[in-house]
Amino acid sequence: MKTTLAIVLLLATLACQSPKTSTWQELFNGKDLQDWRPLNGNAEFVVREGTIVGISAVDTPNSFLATSKEYDDFILEFESLIEGDLNSGVQIRSLSLPEYQNGRVHGYQIEMDPSPRAWSGGIYDEARRGWLYNLECNPQGKTAFKAGQWNQYRVEAIGHSIRVWVNGIPTADVIDAMTPKGFIALQVHSIGKDFNKAGKTIAWRNVRILTENLESARHPESKEIPQMSYLTNQLTPRELEEGWQLLWDGVTTAGWRGAKSEAFPEKGWKIEDGILSVVKSGGGESQFGGDIITSKKYANFELEADFRLTEGANSGIKYFVDPDLNKGEGSAIGCEYQILDDDLHPDAKMGTAGNRTLASLYDLITADASFYAPDETTSKRVNKYNWNRAKIVVQGKKVCHFLNGIKVLEYERNTQMWRALVSRSKYAVWPHFGEAAEGHILLQDHGDQVFFKNIKIKVLP
Repeated sequence: MKTTLAIVLLLATLACQSPKTSTWQELFNGKDLQDWRPLNGNAEFVVREGTIVGISAVDTPNSFLATSKEYDDFILEFESLIEGDLNSGVQIRSLSLPEYQNGRVHGYQIEMDPSPRAWSGGIYDEARRGWLYNLECNPQGKTAFKAGQWNQYRVEAIGHSIRVWVNGIPTADVIDAMTPKGFIALQVHSIGKDFNKAGKTIAWRNVRILTENLESARHPESKEIPQMSYLTNQLTPRELEEGWQLLWDGVTTAGWRGAKSEAFPEKGWKIEDGILSVVKSGGGESQFGGDIITSKKYANFELEADFRLTEGANSGIKYFVDPDLNKGEGSAIGCEYQILDDDLHPDAKMGTAGNRTLASLYDLITADASFYAPDETTSKRVNKYNWNRAKIVVQGKKVCHFLNGIKVLEYERNTQMWRALVSRSKYAVWPHFGEAAEGHILLQDHGDQVFFKNIKIKVLP
């Protein structure tokens, strides 16, 4: 009797100590579309042989089949098969609100992209900010998707972290706090009036979700692929570990001063709600508050800054700035990552072959994403009057500009070709322009309202 009681107590103790098991829920019952609802466009969704099938249709906007329930933290798995060259995706933590574009579906989308661009498994912010994680930073991830076959997706959305795998290969790692909860939806992308794509299908099967005991089921943290953070003026643990520093703290003027003064300008700049902005003052170059520069100088670095233009606006991010070069009117002198409304500002049509347009090395080299990502359909991806991300990487003589995650130009300083470029530019009057070993980083006051946030830097060896 004592032996039996001891065994019972031991089994009870082990049961209490064992980890909780995770129970998956099927989101699709294999028979009908119970607990799903259509939104926005008129593409048809049907059930065929245990799969959900979306059928493309002409002259209709993006169509969605959304879950009736909303989800916050979860692990989602599904398989999908795309016919031909259609584009599709699966929405997570998404919303459809009457007050937002008359109910247009918006939120995070897990991309399904059979085109040569190969961004399947990337994260797109539907009807809001555009691409949060394209796969130009993740070459291995671009090999994960298999065209014409069933592909298995895994999405872990836990807290601010959203991570994606396609066929077991990690494709995206985003940190973002914009939308913590929303529905899941299957997309049939608009085909416009392309009758050649009409009637083609996207199919989904084995759609399941885990909402409890996620820590025991999630994949371990990894540095296998880059992480993209969109937290406002805040560094992630991984960024801190990798050596990133906030170049602007989001609250004060610490670390910055006027380009032609030892103090921060008393007018012309505004700090509000974690955003640093240039005050509109008529479009003059450094005539109101004036440019601001970092207190420190930098040599090799990786710099990121989010910016938002207003209509017709002009500004820039300069580096290798020497504030002593130009004591007179106008901006301080340095290499410039151009920030410009290409459609409305006249400077876009000046210079040579577009070398004064957005993300270009001002008056020297034209930004062109299609040169570095040949399967891109545009020379640059711009979120018009929304937030965009500039990135500048300097390693010795080599410099690269990126716009929204895609390289748009690269060059080498201190070379014969560099000096030839400078000799044909407005900088020809400045001896040894752009050849300094180090310099300040500058945000330009060009008299137009432009907003900045998430300004951070990683010093490179």
